[in-house]
Amino acid sequence: MTAPATSQSPPRLVSPVPTVIARLVRRPTFILSVAVLIFWLIAPLAVAVKGLDPYSQVGAAIQPPGAGTLLGTDHLGRSVAIRLLAGAAPILTVAPAATALATIAGTVLGLTAGYHRGRIGDDILMRSFDIINALPGIVAVLLVATVFGHSPMALVLSIAIFFAPIVARTVRSAVLVEMGKQYVEAARTQGESTHRILFAELLPNVTPAIVVEATTRLGYAIFVSAGLSFLNLGAQPPSPDWGLVVSQNRIFIQTAWWSVAFPALAIISLVVAINLIADHLAEVLGR
Repeated sequence: MTAPATSQSPPRLVSPVPTVIARLVRRPTFILSVAVLIFWLIAPLAVAVKGLDPYSQVGAAIQPPGAGTLLGTDHLGRSVAIRLLAGAAPILTVAPAATALATIAGTVLGLTAGYHRGRIGDDILMRSFDIINALPGIVAVLLVATVFGHSPMALVLSIAIFFAPIVARTVRSAVLVEMGKQYVEAARTQGESTHRILFAELLPNVTPAIVVEATTRLGYAIFVSAGLSFLNLGAQPPSPDWGLVVSQNRIFIQTAWWSVAFPALAIISLVVAINLIADHLAEVLGR
């Protein structure tokens, strides 16, 4: 006699974490991307440990890269190299915090929208997401940033409010796929609470989609954070934030190209590295 459907245990992640890691470390571009990310995470710490000051004048203004000044100096005689290394801190504080907040909020909303179809999931939550997503990305973030101000916490909230509905849509799509599987119906039949079904049954099975989406959002959050600083809505002078540095030195691009090029390349390197990590995670996790 066959066992009833209610005795079946829900499937878990397709690939165990050690297996996923083993597959990732065999990919050279993934390793290189992680190395770039780690470098920029460590760079501000190295500046602090060495006692280097990104705000002090180290030589004459607008000195080109050379032996005395590795990456040259800016229009105030400050070291471009030191400010470049220190400038990773503001952007890698705001962007990860905003991504984490957006992921948590988006996951809860996505689970709810996917599980509760009809008025709650489709009419209320999804239509609210549509309203937020109807605005162009940078415009929406600018509006929120204008309301909350220019503090780091305000930037985190601004980016998170815009990204949360995008994460929620991804999670909802993954939940809708899981809703057609037997373990969800089995959990309902056994009388499990909605809270337990959402967070003990569905959440573990949509985690791969959440991981990939969160990594992708992190790349976008870095770009948006730098963009807000460029528009003077983020970090304020004399911060070495890359977006702010590019904004302040763009008028010197013909006479001091290095003061703009190097922080711009730093932003590009970090965003590309995180996007490549997200692509590899998507391939390995089958998302």
